[in-house]
Amino acid sequence: MLRLAVTTDSETFERMRDPLEARGIAVEHLPAKERSIRLAGTGESFDVGFVYPTRLMEGGALDARAPIPWVNGRDAVLTSRNKAGVVAALSRAGLPVPETRMLSNPVDEGVVLDAVADLSYPLVVKPNSATRGVGVAKVADADSLLGVVDYLNLVHDFRSTGDKSYLVQEFVADARDYRVMVVDGEVVGGVERRLPESLGEGRWKHNVHRGATATAVDVSEEHRELAVSVAETLGIDYLGVDLLVSPDRTLVSETNARATIDHEKYDDDFWDRLAALIRRAAGRPDR
Repeated sequence: MLRLAVTTDSETFERMRDPLEARGIAVEHLPAKERSIRLAGTGESFDVGFVYPTRLMEGGALDARAPIPWVNGRDAVLTSRNKAGVVAALSRAGLPVPETRMLSNPVDEGVVLDAVADLSYPLVVKPNSATRGVGVAKVADADSLLGVVDYLNLVHDFRSTGDKSYLVQEFVADARDYRVMVVDGEVVGGVERRLPESLGEGRWKHNVHRGATATAVDVSEEHRELAVSVAETLGIDYLGVDLLVSPDRTLVSETNARATIDHEKYDDDFWDRLAALIRRAAGRPDR
C-alpha cells in the first residue's frame, strides 16, 4: 500500500482517508507547521505527497530531510498562489481574464492612478498572494482606491512582509461564480458559489470561507474546455479554476492548487482519477 503524506488535517484529509485506502493508498498526516522539526538525520518516509505545504520554508526543510514526489509540488503551489503571474500567463495563452494591473510597493499615488486610468469604477483591490478572500476590497472611486492602498502601504512597511504586491482589477457586475475542478487534465465536476440572502445586500465575495454555499452544477462543454486549458497552460495536475460568468462573457478570475476536496459534488469517478494521479506521481502507475 502506498503511503501518502497530506500536510493538512482539515476537511480534505478526513475526506480522503477511506476512499483512497480502498484504492490501496494509506493517507497519513505530515504536519508542516506549529511543530518542531528535527533537521539532522532523515525524516518520515512516504511514497508520495498531496500538495506541497503552504509554508514553503517548513516544506523545504521536510523535503530536504526525506524528498517526496508531490501531487502539486512547490512550483505548482507558487505558480497558482501568484495571482498576477496566473493572469499574465493565461492572457499570453489567449485565455480570457479580467483587466488587471499589478502594483509593487512602494509606489506613489500617481502611479496607482495612472495604472487604472483606462479602467472604470468600481474596481477590485486584492493582495497578490492571499487566499480565501482575505484583504480583497471593492472601491467605488479614486479616493476609496487610494484609501485601501494606504492600508496596504502600512502593511507593506513591515520589513517582514513577504509579498509587497497587490492587484487592481475590473469588477465584473452580475457575474455568477463557479469553481471547476480539474484532475490530471480532466474536469471532474464543478460548483456554483452563492451568498445566502440571509447575509443581506451589499455582500459580493463568494468565498465559501466567507459564508457562501457551494452547489453542484453540470459544467458546460465551453467551461470544461476552458478549465482544462487553464490547467494545461499552468502545468498543474490538480487545480480548482474559478470562473466569473456574466451575461456576455466568461473570465478566469483565479486558480487554486490547494483546493479543498468536495467529492460529494464531483463526478462518480473522481476518486479513481485522483488515485491514478497519486500513483503516477509516486512512479507506480500500475500498482
